[in-house]
Amino acid sequence: MKNLFDLTGKVALVTGASRGIGESIARLLAQYGAHVIVSSRKIDGCEAVASSIRDAGGKASALACHVGDMEQITAAFAEIKSEFGQLDILVNNAAANPYFGHILDTDLGAYDKTVDVNIRGYFFMSIEAGKMMKEQGGGVILNTASVNGVTPGDMQGIYSITKAAVISMTKSFAKECGSLNIRVNALLPGLTDTKFASALTTNDQILKQALKVIPLGRVADPDEMAGTVLYLVSDASSYTTGTTVIVDGGMLA
Repeated sequence: MKNLFDLTGKVALVTGASRGIGESIARLLAQYGAHVIVSSRKIDGCEAVASSIRDAGGKASALACHVGDMEQITAAFAEIKSEFGQLDILVNNAAANPYFGHILDTDLGAYDKTVDVNIRGYFFMSIEAGKMMKEQGGGVILNTASVNGVTPGDMQGIYSITKAAVISMTKSFAKECGSLNIRVNALLPGLTDTKFASALTTNDQILKQALKVIPLGRVADPDEMAGTVLYLVSDASSYTTGTTVIVDGGMLA
């Protein structure tokens, strides 16, 4: 019987993959046979993850790309096209959350940075990937959104707003790209133990409050997000598009 999770021969680009959830995703996709392009803003972190994947017997390369910078997005896809000639999987996982505080105190700098990465970045990464996938007859895009896109996080106004936009973006791309055999879905992580979420996980008072509304009573490990992504980018989910999968320990329930 065919292994529905087998990614042999696939090329996968994972952004924000030098640490946290992105790193876990990159490692798991490589374990299942994909050549993973490990991407984030700084090449050193990407190369460290890529080389450890190669050391473990997987296929990986590193690519620096700041998704908040349009020129870098264009350059990254030109490089992927010339080196691989294909892109089967895009995981939009890089995100910005520079501001933690009352929504009325949000300044333009924090707003721009969050929107440029979380909305514009995901949008144009999806367009570039989608064009390649259209040419080759199909592909899969996976967006990392957040439970904050459904229920805004306290003191995380603009971040939550951008993640709600990612959920809408996922549905929009899925609707218009389905006929091109391009599937688009979103992962909605709950509270996860990453450097990105450290404003929440390292503050005992905030953490205590957060755990009260999580039925599983604990913070997720980044590896606990990767299995859902593997499902959504593999043939196991071949009839799934335009949907969101919530992985939050029961918080939204």
